[in-house]
Amino acid sequence: MHGATSVARGPTARHPAQVDIPASVQALLERLWANGQAAYVVGGSLRDAMLDRTPADWDLATDARPARVLAIFPGSVYENRFGTVAVREGDQVHEITTFRIDHDYADFRRPHRVEFGDRIEDDLARRDFTVNAMAWGADRGVAMDRPGAAPGVSAPAARLVDPFDGAADVERRLLRAVGEPSKRFEEDALRMVRAVRLAATLGFEIEPATLAALRERAPLVTHLSGERIAAELEKLLAADRPSVGLRLTADTGLLAVISPELDAQRGVPQNKIEGEDLWDHTVRSVDAAPADRPVVRLAALLHDLGKPATIDEGPFRGHESVGADLATALLERWHLPNAVIERVVRLVRQHMFTYDPDWGDAGVRRFIKRVGRDALEDLFALRAADNIGSGLPADAGRIDELRDRVHAQLEASAVLDRGGLAVDGDDLMTELRVPQGPTLGRILDRLLEQVIADPALNDRATLLLLAASMLADEAER
Repeated sequence: MHGATSVARGPTARHPAQVDIPASVQALLERLWANGQAAYVVGGSLRDAMLDRTPADWDLATDARPARVLAIFPGSVYENRFGTVAVREGDQVHEITTFRIDHDYADFRRPHRVEFGDRIEDDLARRDFTVNAMAWGADRGVAMDRPGAAPGVSAPAARLVDPFDGAADVERRLLRAVGEPSKRFEEDALRMVRAVRLAATLGFEIEPATLAALRERAPLVTHLSGERIAAELEKLLAADRPSVGLRLTADTGLLAVISPELDAQRGVPQNKIEGEDLWDHTVRSVDAAPADRPVVRLAALLHDLGKPATIDEGPFRGHESVGADLATALLERWHLPNAVIERVVRLVRQHMFTYDPDWGDAGVRRFIKRVGRDALEDLFALRAADNIGSGLPADAGRIDELRDRVHAQLEASAVLDRGGLAVDGDDLMTELRVPQGPTLGRILDRLLEQVIADPALNDRATLLLLAASMLADEAER
């Protein structure tokens, strides 16, 4: 096995018969059975339940065509041409998909033609990995009373359908492609990114032949959209140890395709932890960032993006500004929401802040204004992760002291933006006849700086006097 994917073994996997299927899912299965249809729980939901993980959702598969599913479940919605119907059961919405046989993968992303099938085995044969190619349920026409069945319903005996030994691979914590790995990856190149994500999130190793095919076919990822890549990376960064998947992306050549900017960090020397380079520092920082702060995890991944381009500048002088520009371009390429891009880029740009215990309270207030109060805790979390990634204590640089002083200013309701001033633009236009435009904005900003330096000045009459003096200065220039 490839050493980079090795992790501690988890507990013994459950047999599907021991899995607790939610009542809403059970109700859907039994309604399909009662209407003479085959119905199975399939894919990642079954895998996660066998691993004692809470599935993000429960997917069902049936031989019923979409029109038949819509008839069995009035009010359901046919979502796409691939046979998926969204069905509400109680307060839950589940997806039921008709058995499929995919054909003609020509763009390395999705099938051009989908044929509905009648056998669960054919549906499982098109799936990516053996641990996702299992089903638990029953075909129609095999009926017997079973504990747990809905009252009055003669439910078929559920069985495990596992044509590719996925249950054994779950037990071994092994990720293995269904059939020929190269063919699976040529059908949909996203499966390679998903492989490293699953290795990280599930704590699985990638089977050697599957790993070899991944390395060989990595360039096909160029055919994927930024949205699909970003969705997998988001899940990878939510793992307990994202470094497992991140190191795999680098070792297999995926990283060079997904982000040449990040791949450029490999081999760049760092004067931090002996024997480790810039990429090692980055993945250590990502692991150290809090998993419940996805924006911080993403910022940790990108915080030193500008270092390779500034290696001869000091070295790395100004890398935070260069990195912010590179991060903007990369995140836009991944089509992330503008709000996410803005926050991550702000963290990258500000992560090299320094703190001097000799700062006065005004200096602390200026720091808050520069960073933005909404980003303070994220920035402190990023700096702590950066410190740990550098082999330092999390609070190196007296970050805890700065945080305490920041909180003291916030609790004192210090004025930190224009909204806290005792005057606003309307006051200046009415009282001093300042025209709307750049001059008005400059005077408000100068008033804010005065109040940050001395909060006692935040009085309407005082600020109007100051503004009048500033306006006179503007006129003399």
